[in-house]
Amino acid sequence: MNLGALLAAIHFSAEKHRDQRRKGVDASPCINHSIEVAAMLANVAGVHDEATLAAAVLHDTVEDTRTSAAELEAMFGAAVTRLVQEGTDDKRLQVEHAPHLSRAAKLIKIADKVSNVREVIDSPPADWSLERRREYLDWAKRVVARCRGVNSALELRFDDTVRRAREVISHKQTNQRQEPKDA
Repeated sequence: MNLGALLAAIHFSAEKHRDQRRKGVDASPCINHSIEVAAMLANVAGVHDEATLAAAVLHDTVEDTRTSAAELEAMFGAAVTRLVQEGTDDKRLQVEHAPHLSRAAKLIKIADKVSNVREVIDSPPADWSLERRREYLDWAKRVVARCRGVNSALELRFDDTVRRAREVISHKQTNQRQEPKDA
């Protein structure tokens, strides 16, 4: 694998996202999410394909920054750009589009959902109620269900993360019910 190309993708993504923060209460830098997705592909799913790992790092650039597909292609080639474009779509269409993604794009999509679900547990947006978090988990499960069959280790990581999220939400809901009401 060409580590220089992967590092170039990380640098490019970091520059494009430099002023952007995640929605969670800790407002972590967006690049942390992109790196987490690529690291999960390498370390959990055993992906060593340069184009897939670079696309994982770049997966939100077209959607969340002023990056064009032409710019990506000039810097990283057609294969990376195609993978980024496959995963760039309207949230409402992800369930519908998921079964039609390439194997590599499905891997990126699942790793992205693992990262997002983990954030919903560890650092949810301040304005997200427990119900809103449950709705996100249900939606993410529908997307991943349409991507299954590409990597059992990554799919298990998703399942474990969703299970933990449901436990955390259930625990918080129980604690809310038990808090005394002001009279």
